[in-house]
Amino acid sequence: MITGTISRVSGPVIIAKGMIGSKMYDVVHVGTEALRGEIIRLEGDEAVIQVYEDTTGLTLGEGVENTGSPLSVELGPGLLSSIYDGVQRPLPELLKKSGDFIGRGITAPGLDRTKKWEFVPAVKTGDRLSPGDIIGTVAEFQFEHRVLVPPKVSGTVTEVLKGAFLVDEVVCVLDNSVRLTMMQFWPVRIPRPVAKKLDPVLPLVTGQRVFDCMFPVTKGGTAMIPGGFGTGKTVSEQTLAKWSDTQIVVYIGCGERGNEMTDVLVEFPELIDPRTKLPLIQRTVLIANTSNMPVAAREASIYTGITIAEYFRDMGYDVALMADSTSRWGEALREVSGRLEEMPGEEGYPAYLATRLAAFYERAGRVDCLGTGERTGSVTVVGAVSPPGGDFSEPITQNTLRVVGTFWALDTSLAYRRHFPSVNWIKSYSLYLDSIAGWYSREIAGDWRELRDKAMYLLQKEVELQEIVQLVGPDALPDSEKAILEVTRMIREDFLQQSAYSETDSFCSMEKQYLMLKVIMAYYEQVNLAMNRGVSLRQVQALPLRASIGRMKDVGDLEVIRGMIREISDRMMALEVEK
Repeated sequence: MITGTISRVSGPVIIAKGMIGSKMYDVVHVGTEALRGEIIRLEGDEAVIQVYEDTTGLTLGEGVENTGSPLSVELGPGLLSSIYDGVQRPLPELLKKSGDFIGRGITAPGLDRTKKWEFVPAVKTGDRLSPGDIIGTVAEFQFEHRVLVPPKVSGTVTEVLKGAFLVDEVVCVLDNSVRLTMMQFWPVRIPRPVAKKLDPVLPLVTGQRVFDCMFPVTKGGTAMIPGGFGTGKTVSEQTLAKWSDTQIVVYIGCGERGNEMTDVLVEFPELIDPRTKLPLIQRTVLIANTSNMPVAAREASIYTGITIAEYFRDMGYDVALMADSTSRWGEALREVSGRLEEMPGEEGYPAYLATRLAAFYERAGRVDCLGTGERTGSVTVVGAVSPPGGDFSEPITQNTLRVVGTFWALDTSLAYRRHFPSVNWIKSYSLYLDSIAGWYSREIAGDWRELRDKAMYLLQKEVELQEIVQLVGPDALPDSEKAILEVTRMIREDFLQQSAYSETDSFCSMEKQYLMLKVIMAYYEQVNLAMNRGVSLRQVQALPLRASIGRMKDVGDLEVIRGMIREISDRMMALEVEK
């Protein structure tokens, strides 16, 4: 056991001497209270350590003990519905030990060591096991928790047990004397291995029209939601967590305000999963690291979250990871970097900011899992960014833009107009449109991409026309361009705008999204045909069709929406040219 002494303290960063033999990222216990920290630099016999807890009261000469292992998380039954801090200490257990405020040096295992789980073996004596194989299952809420052979472990089964066990009790023994439990450890900064990464060809269905239809993200893809204060980042991520077609949700509250995190912790246990009709918390892992918690633990929180997500991916599940927000994570990097006296980059962020962001987002993906048999899982990462003053040119936003596939730009002006989700359709984009076009053609409709591109063209055309309107007024426009303004207003208000609190409209199926967009584009097409016959736009606007289309959001019967397309055509053909 390597031991040293504190020689310098600078906020969460301390320097310990006498640490020869230590390795980078080893976890250490600092001082008489055994505060947990991590080695982030080695110079001679000195180790620079970032401490995950408040360092107030530490004195020079206090001892530092190296555990010899990197920061790792415990993976096994009991993760679902758990609420952790940034280094996987269960907050309910810390509450019991120290009350409302977390005391220093207090720790608790990530997985409950007192609860027994019913283990059902999936292998028998004599079976040959390789890394990633399923050795048995445990029922955890409505899920089948698959107990896996850890990576780099293989052998032949000599004994396998069945019954109720604690997570750290042996359930399987291999011929090389390896004893497997239902729990495994994994270093958070190292990606878990996979058999093969797959192309992103399946969309992540969220039930939100502006995401699914206009700027989709794939299963195993990456997306970012940047926006200023009050634009709805947190509500958007909570909506995605509730409605996206994934089995597991990992929600990381990284440096958010305490009241926002409280809302999440109070709301998630009360939310009902619309698919299973069971509490949403039963398929969720929450990591709460608020802005007043130690800065070093905030930096570790996203690694803790992504490692837990990869563990469920390896079972063959689709996982959605919500990081809210990576800006606070970047600020933690900046603070620690400043105390290390490193050369600052743009706006004071460390020079390796882009590398760290890329390494985090690269851990997303849809993969063939390790182990025998076909098993496919995915981790989709959605990161919220909080640029100061809504400035998208700041380093976190720009460096994230380089590595993510979907960009959902939240707009303050839309939020002020109560247009939610406040996604700016001009600034936003998705790089996955070509990848998933085949799925949309097979599963939804062959003309989906054509309708989507035509709607985007009209929205971009509207921006040009609005500039003319501001100069000379709307009366100067010909009827054909007034029709564009009319239909784009319908796209914005009747299609892109969506209420998260409406029973009917909070989730919109892919088929309904397609039909709604088709109705609006059919309306535009028939308006142009009518005007070509000499019908005035004023006559068209006098029809009650506009109000009917506006009520599509609240229509549950898709046949009614299909009937609108026929009704639009019939009403337009019945219009006669004014004499």
